[in-house]
Amino acid sequence: MTTPRILACAVATLVALTACTASSDEKVTGPATAGGVAGVGQGTGGQASSPPTGSPAPVALTPEEYRAELEKARGPVRAAVKKLAATGGLKTLDKRLEQTSDAVDGAVNRLAELAPPAEVKVQHDDYVEALRALSTAFGGARQDAEAQRFCTGPAVLTGMDRAGSLSDVEKAADGLSGYPASVISVKAPKQRTRRLSNGRFIASEGRPSRAYLQLSNGTRRDAVIVLVRGKRKAVTVYVRKKSNFKIQGVRDGNYKIYYTFGEDWDSKARSFTRSCDFERFGKSVRFRTTYAGNQIRWTNWRITLHSVTGGNVKPKRIKPGDFPS
Repeated sequence: MTTPRILACAVATLVALTACTASSDEKVTGPATAGGVAGVGQGTGGQASSPPTGSPAPVALTPEEYRAELEKARGPVRAAVKKLAATGGLKTLDKRLEQTSDAVDGAVNRLAELAPPAEVKVQHDDYVEALRALSTAFGGARQDAEAQRFCTGPAVLTGMDRAGSLSDVEKAADGLSGYPASVISVKAPKQRTRRLSNGRFIASEGRPSRAYLQLSNGTRRDAVIVLVRGKRKAVTVYVRKKSNFKIQGVRDGNYKIYYTFGEDWDSKARSFTRSCDFERFGKSVRFRTTYAGNQIRWTNWRITLHSVTGGNVKPKRIKPGDFPS
């Protein structure tokens, strides 16, 4: 991740800029016994003990019983997958993935102990193995979410679908013809790269001031920048990679500036779905307009979202839940 820097321009003018000062911007075995055969003790009338017998094989379930067990096993998985598909950001993504993985493990443990109808024994075993593989895949997805490679539930399902994890378990479910076995309750979306136009305001209050904030995104990912004054989100704007944009008319006040980088902007979730990062500018930015006689002075600021020579303000990595979405 590159290090943004800031260039601040304070200006005094009647109606135009006249000066600019620059400041730069984580098998247990039992005891061994002697070999041989236990026999009758000398001078006794005992008999040799009979060898233990194994447990009887479980009785196969009837089709109706097996169908009911499948429903009990897959129900929690389908519900968890549906919730995962509705997860729009990293704040709750890991929790949803953990819940889904636990639901799949519960289905595996329940079904592995069953004796299915003889005619679907092979298909049942294949299905249980496919569920085990699905659980492993969800474990990998949790790692991807932790590394912020995938940032929303739909993006996770898209990645798993592209890897074949979802189709493999559904093929195994189809093998149990006539039985309810599908565990994927939603269709994974195709991978997309959605972008807004450069300088598109996602949200903005009125901007009547003379001051402006110049934004420069020299990184390789699009960004969304949020200006927060007090507890109010004043402006949210989209700036494409390798692009600049000037926010005109920024009101007076002290602002905290947050930004997120990533790929594929989901406007509904207000989040990038892949390769996302969240940061806050390392200092507050103050806009101030003063009047003295017929003179008006105001401050403009320029922020670069990439490193620049001489910059001295570093960004602060923040948790996804701390980003003002």
